[in-house]
Amino acid sequence: MTKNILIAGATGLVGNRLIAELKSHGHQVAILSRRPVHIQHVKVFLWDIDRQTIDQNALEHIDTIINLTGEGIADEKWTAERKQKIIDSRIKSAELLYKAVAETNAKVRTYISASAVGLYGDRGDEILEEESAPGQGFLADCCIKWENAADKGLTLGIRVVKIRIGIVLSKEGGALAAIEKPIKYFVGAPLGSGKQWIPWIHLDDIAGIFRKAVEDTEMAGAYHAVAPSIVTNKTLTQTLAKVLHRPVWPFSVPKSVLKILLGEQYILPLMSTNASAQKILDTGYSFKYLNLEEALSAIYRN
Repeated sequence: MTKNILIAGATGLVGNRLIAELKSHGHQVAILSRRPVHIQHVKVFLWDIDRQTIDQNALEHIDTIINLTGEGIADEKWTAERKQKIIDSRIKSAELLYKAVAETNAKVRTYISASAVGLYGDRGDEILEEESAPGQGFLADCCIKWENAADKGLTLGIRVVKIRIGIVLSKEGGALAAIEKPIKYFVGAPLGSGKQWIPWIHLDDIAGIFRKAVEDTEMAGAYHAVAPSIVTNKTLTQTLAKVLHRPVWPFSVPKSVLKILLGEQYILPLMSTNASAQKILDTGYSFKYLNLEEALSAIYRN
Protein backbone atom coordinates (compact mmCIF):
# COMPACT_ATOMS: atom_id res chain seq x y z
CA MET A 1 0.00 0.00 0.00
CA THR A 2 1.29 3.45 -0.94
CA LYS A 3 2.26 5.61 2.03
CA ASN A 4 2.41 9.39 2.31
CA ILE A 5 5.71 9.98 4.06
CA LEU A 6 7.25 13.08 5.61
CA ILE A 7 11.03 12.84 6.16
CA ALA A 8 12.86 15.14 8.55
CA GLY A 9 16.63 15.33 8.14
CA ALA A 10 16.29 14.14 4.57
CA THR A 11 19.18 16.04 2.99
CA GLY A 12 21.96 13.96 4.57
CA LEU A 13 23.59 10.74 3.44
CA VAL A 14 20.82 8.37 4.58
CA GLY A 15 18.01 10.74 3.67
CA ASN A 16 19.06 11.18 0.07
CA ARG A 17 19.29 7.45 -0.49
CA LEU A 18 16.03 6.81 1.37
CA ILE A 19 14.06 9.28 -0.75
CA ALA A 20 15.08 7.38 -3.89
CA GLU A 21 14.31 4.02 -2.25
CA LEU A 22 10.82 5.03 -1.15
CA LYS A 23 9.90 6.72 -4.42
CA SER A 24 11.09 3.74 -6.45
CA HIS A 25 8.57 1.62 -4.54
CA GLY A 26 5.65 3.92 -5.23
CA HIS A 27 5.49 5.92 -1.99
CA GLN A 28 4.76 9.66 -1.89
CA VAL A 29 7.52 11.63 -0.19
CA ALA A 30 7.72 15.14 1.27
CA ILE A 31 10.56 16.53 3.36
CA LEU A 32 11.24 19.07 6.08
CA SER A 33 14.28 21.29 5.55
CA ARG A 34 15.87 24.24 7.31
CA ARG A 35 16.34 26.01 3.98
CA PRO A 36 14.69 25.88 0.53
CA VAL A 37 16.01 23.02 -1.61
CA HIS A 38 14.85 21.48 -4.86
CA ILE A 39 14.30 17.74 -5.12
CA GLN A 40 12.46 16.49 -8.18
CA HIS A 41 8.89 15.35 -7.45
CA VAL A 42 9.33 15.95 -3.70
CA LYS A 43 7.49 18.66 -1.76
CA VAL A 44 9.75 20.67 0.54
CA PHE A 45 8.46 22.35 3.70
CA LEU A 46 10.45 24.55 6.05
CA TRP A 47 11.03 24.18 9.78
CA ASP A 48 13.39 25.52 12.43
CA ILE A 49 14.13 23.19 15.33
CA ASP A 50 15.86 25.81 17.47
CA ARG A 51 12.93 28.22 17.15
CA GLN A 52 10.41 25.34 17.29
CA THR A 53 8.62 26.49 14.14
CA ILE A 54 7.25 24.31 11.38
CA ASP A 55 5.07 24.72 8.29
CA GLN A 56 2.09 22.71 9.47
CA ASN A 57 0.99 22.18 5.86
CA ALA A 58 3.75 19.58 5.78
CA LEU A 59 1.51 17.18 7.72
CA GLU A 60 -1.43 17.31 5.32
CA HIS A 61 -2.32 13.75 4.22
CA ILE A 62 0.80 12.35 5.95
CA ASP A 63 0.46 8.90 7.53
CA THR A 64 4.15 8.18 8.18
CA ILE A 65 6.95 10.33 9.63
CA ILE A 66 10.62 9.38 9.37
CA ASN A 67 12.92 11.44 11.58
CA LEU A 68 16.61 11.29 10.64
CA THR A 69 17.46 14.63 12.24
CA GLY A 70 20.62 14.97 14.30
CA GLU A 71 23.86 16.94 14.44
CA GLY A 72 26.86 14.86 13.35
CA ILE A 73 28.50 12.98 16.22
CA ALA A 74 32.04 13.33 14.87
CA ASP A 75 31.76 16.64 13.01
CA GLU A 76 33.23 18.84 15.74
CA LYS A 77 35.14 18.62 19.01
CA TRP A 78 33.00 17.49 21.96
CA THR A 79 32.74 20.64 24.02
CA ALA A 80 29.93 20.85 26.58
CA GLU A 81 28.07 23.15 24.17
CA ARG A 82 28.55 20.76 21.25
CA LYS A 83 27.34 17.77 23.25
CA GLN A 84 24.17 19.62 24.21
CA LYS A 85 23.60 20.61 20.58
CA ILE A 86 23.93 16.97 19.50
CA ILE A 87 21.31 15.91 22.06
CA ASP A 88 18.97 18.85 21.49
CA SER A 89 18.88 18.34 17.72
CA ARG A 90 17.46 14.87 18.29
CA ILE A 91 15.09 15.56 21.16
CA LYS A 92 13.71 18.91 20.02
CA SER A 93 13.04 17.67 16.50
CA ALA A 94 10.83 14.90 17.88
CA GLU A 95 9.09 17.33 20.22
CA LEU A 96 8.34 19.71 17.37
CA LEU A 97 7.00 16.96 15.12
CA TYR A 98 4.71 15.53 17.78
CA LYS A 99 3.50 19.00 18.73
CA ALA A 100 2.59 19.65 15.10
CA VAL A 101 0.81 16.29 14.85
CA ALA A 102 -1.30 17.11 17.93
CA GLU A 103 -2.07 20.67 16.85
CA THR A 104 -3.15 19.70 13.32
CA ASN A 105 -4.85 16.45 14.33
CA ALA A 106 -2.82 14.81 11.58
CA LYS A 107 -3.64 11.18 10.83
CA VAL A 108 -0.10 9.96 11.42
CA ARG A 109 -0.02 6.24 12.09
CA THR A 110 3.73 5.54 12.09
CA TYR A 111 6.80 7.37 13.42
CA ILE A 112 10.19 5.91 12.50
CA SER A 113 13.21 7.38 14.24
CA ALA A 114 16.89 6.95 13.57
CA SER A 115 18.90 5.87 16.59
CA ALA A 116 22.35 4.31 16.97
CA VAL A 117 24.13 1.29 18.38
CA GLY A 118 26.14 3.81 20.37
CA LEU A 119 23.41 3.25 22.96
CA TYR A 120 25.38 0.24 24.22
CA GLY A 121 28.74 1.93 24.72
CA ASP A 122 31.89 -0.19 24.68
CA ARG A 123 30.82 -3.79 25.43
CA GLY A 124 33.71 -5.99 24.33
CA ASP A 125 32.61 -9.40 23.00
CA GLU A 126 29.14 -9.33 24.57
CA ILE A 127 26.45 -10.24 22.03
CA LEU A 128 23.99 -7.37 22.10
CA GLU A 129 20.30 -7.73 21.36
CA GLU A 130 17.71 -4.97 21.29
CA GLU A 131 16.69 -5.81 24.87
CA SER A 132 20.27 -5.52 26.18
CA ALA A 133 20.87 -2.84 28.79
CA PRO A 134 22.21 0.54 27.62
CA GLY A 135 25.84 1.41 28.28
CA GLN A 136 27.48 4.35 29.99
CA GLY A 137 28.86 7.66 28.75
CA PHE A 138 27.83 10.48 26.45
CA LEU A 139 26.83 8.41 23.42
CA ALA A 140 24.68 6.04 25.44
CA ASP A 141 23.04 8.95 27.27
CA CYS A 142 22.35 10.69 23.96
CA CYS A 143 20.75 7.58 22.44
CA ILE A 144 18.58 6.94 25.50
CA LYS A 145 17.19 10.48 25.38
CA TRP A 146 16.80 10.20 21.60
CA GLU A 147 14.70 7.05 21.85
CA ASN A 148 12.68 8.34 24.80
CA ALA A 149 11.74 11.37 22.70
CA ALA A 150 10.59 9.08 19.88
CA ASP A 151 8.51 6.98 22.29
CA LYS A 152 6.37 10.01 23.19
CA GLY A 153 4.37 9.11 20.08
CA LEU A 154 3.03 6.03 21.83
CA THR A 155 0.79 8.29 23.93
CA LEU A 156 -0.76 9.51 20.67
CA GLY A 157 -1.51 5.98 19.52
CA ILE A 158 1.29 6.05 16.94
CA ARG A 159 3.37 3.01 16.01
CA VAL A 160 6.96 3.88 16.89
CA VAL A 161 9.97 2.15 15.31
CA LYS A 162 13.56 2.98 16.33
CA ILE A 163 16.33 1.99 13.94
CA ARG A 164 19.65 1.63 15.77
CA ILE A 165 22.13 2.30 12.99
CA GLY A 166 25.67 0.93 12.87
CA ILE A 167 28.65 2.22 10.85
CA VAL A 168 27.21 3.15 7.45
CA LEU A 169 29.45 2.26 4.52
CA SER A 170 29.11 4.48 1.47
CA LYS A 171 31.44 6.28 -0.91
CA GLU A 172 29.10 9.26 -0.75
CA GLY A 173 30.07 10.21 2.81
CA GLY A 174 29.92 9.04 6.39
CA ALA A 175 32.53 7.09 8.33
CA LEU A 176 34.14 5.32 5.38
CA ALA A 177 35.92 8.47 4.20
CA ALA A 178 37.76 8.72 7.52
CA ILE A 179 38.54 5.00 7.63
CA GLU A 180 39.91 4.85 4.10
CA LYS A 181 42.12 7.96 4.25
CA PRO A 182 45.18 6.49 6.04
CA ILE A 183 44.90 3.30 4.00
CA LYS A 184 44.92 5.23 0.72
CA TYR A 185 48.06 7.03 1.88
CA PHE A 186 49.80 3.73 2.72
CA VAL A 187 49.65 4.22 6.50
CA GLY A 188 46.70 1.96 7.26
CA ALA A 189 46.76 0.03 10.52
CA PRO A 190 44.25 -1.40 13.01
CA LEU A 191 43.23 0.93 15.82
CA GLY A 192 43.81 0.09 19.48
CA SER A 193 43.73 -3.66 19.98
CA GLY A 194 42.02 -4.15 16.61
CA LYS A 195 39.74 -6.67 18.32
CA GLN A 196 36.78 -4.33 18.78
CA TRP A 197 33.62 -5.34 16.92
CA ILE A 198 32.47 -2.95 14.18
CA PRO A 199 28.72 -3.13 13.39
CA TRP A 200 28.87 -2.13 9.71
CA ILE A 201 26.06 -1.84 7.17
CA HIS A 202 25.87 -0.81 3.52
CA LEU A 203 23.90 2.35 2.75
CA ASP A 204 21.53 0.42 0.48
CA ASP A 205 20.55 -1.84 3.38
CA ILE A 206 19.93 1.15 5.67
CA ALA A 207 17.45 2.47 3.10
CA GLY A 208 15.95 -0.99 2.73
CA ILE A 209 15.43 -1.43 6.47
CA PHE A 210 13.72 1.96 6.79
CA ARG A 211 11.44 1.05 3.87
CA LYS A 212 10.69 -2.26 5.57
CA ALA A 213 9.70 -0.35 8.71
CA VAL A 214 7.38 1.84 6.64
CA GLU A 215 5.62 -1.05 4.95
CA ASP A 216 5.58 -3.71 7.69
CA THR A 217 3.04 -2.56 10.28
CA GLU A 218 4.02 -5.47 12.54
CA MET A 219 7.37 -3.81 13.24
CA ALA A 220 7.48 -1.82 16.47
CA GLY A 221 10.15 -0.87 18.99
CA ALA A 222 13.91 -1.03 18.40
CA TYR A 223 15.80 -2.83 15.63
CA HIS A 224 19.51 -3.03 14.87
CA ALA A 225 20.45 -1.87 11.39
CA VAL A 226 23.70 -3.81 11.14
CA ALA A 227 24.89 -6.52 8.76
CA PRO A 228 24.69 -10.06 10.18
CA SER A 229 28.43 -10.59 9.60
CA ILE A 230 29.99 -8.10 12.02
CA VAL A 231 33.79 -7.90 11.82
CA THR A 232 36.61 -6.64 14.02
CA ASN A 233 38.41 -3.38 13.42
CA LYS A 234 41.45 -5.36 12.25
CA THR A 235 39.39 -7.31 9.72
CA LEU A 236 37.69 -4.14 8.47
CA THR A 237 41.08 -2.47 8.00
CA GLN A 238 42.56 -5.47 6.21
CA THR A 239 39.52 -5.97 3.97
CA LEU A 240 39.35 -2.33 2.97
CA ALA A 241 43.08 -2.34 2.22
CA LYS A 242 42.61 -5.43 0.04
CA VAL A 243 39.80 -3.76 -1.93
CA LEU A 244 41.88 -0.58 -2.33
CA HIS A 245 45.03 -2.58 -3.21
CA ARG A 246 47.01 -1.09 -0.35
CA PRO A 247 49.19 -2.66 2.36
CA VAL A 248 48.42 -2.64 6.08
CA TRP A 249 51.13 -1.97 8.64
CA PRO A 250 51.90 -4.95 10.94
CA PHE A 251 51.17 -2.97 14.11
CA SER A 252 48.20 -1.14 15.65
CA VAL A 253 47.74 2.53 16.45
CA PRO A 254 47.84 2.75 20.28
CA LYS A 255 44.96 4.15 22.26
CA SER A 256 47.25 6.84 23.68
CA VAL A 257 47.99 8.18 20.20
CA LEU A 258 44.29 8.26 19.29
CA LYS A 259 43.56 10.13 22.51
CA ILE A 260 46.11 12.81 21.59
CA LEU A 261 44.75 13.10 18.05
CA LEU A 262 41.02 12.95 18.77
CA GLY A 263 40.56 14.08 22.36
CA GLU A 264 37.42 12.70 23.99
CA GLN A 265 36.27 11.39 20.61
CA TYR A 266 39.03 8.77 20.71
CA ILE A 267 36.41 6.38 22.07
CA LEU A 268 34.55 6.34 18.73
CA PRO A 269 36.91 4.03 16.78
CA LEU A 270 37.69 1.95 19.88
CA MET A 271 34.13 1.04 20.90
CA SER A 272 33.29 -2.63 20.54
CA THR A 273 29.64 -3.24 19.69
CA ASN A 274 28.75 -6.83 18.82
CA ALA A 275 25.15 -6.04 17.85
CA SER A 276 23.00 -8.90 16.60
CA ALA A 277 20.97 -8.55 13.38
CA GLN A 278 18.65 -11.44 14.28
CA LYS A 279 15.58 -9.32 15.09
CA ILE A 280 15.55 -7.54 11.74
CA LEU A 281 16.21 -10.86 9.99
CA ASP A 282 13.19 -12.31 11.79
CA THR A 283 10.98 -9.69 10.10
CA GLY A 284 11.87 -11.25 6.75
CA TYR A 285 14.20 -8.48 5.68
CA SER A 286 16.73 -9.76 3.16
CA PHE A 287 20.10 -8.00 3.22
CA LYS A 288 21.56 -6.92 -0.10
CA TYR A 289 25.07 -7.05 1.34
CA LEU A 290 25.96 -9.76 3.85
CA ASN A 291 29.69 -9.93 3.19
CA LEU A 292 32.02 -7.01 3.96
CA GLU A 293 34.32 -7.55 1.01
CA GLU A 294 31.39 -7.72 -1.40
CA ALA A 295 29.92 -4.53 0.10
CA LEU A 296 33.20 -2.63 -0.16
CA SER A 297 33.87 -3.93 -3.68
CA ALA A 298 30.44 -2.71 -4.78
CA ILE A 299 31.05 0.71 -3.21
CA TYR A 300 34.41 1.26 -4.93
CA ARG A 301 33.23 -0.21 -8.22
CA ASN A 302 30.48 2.42 -8.55
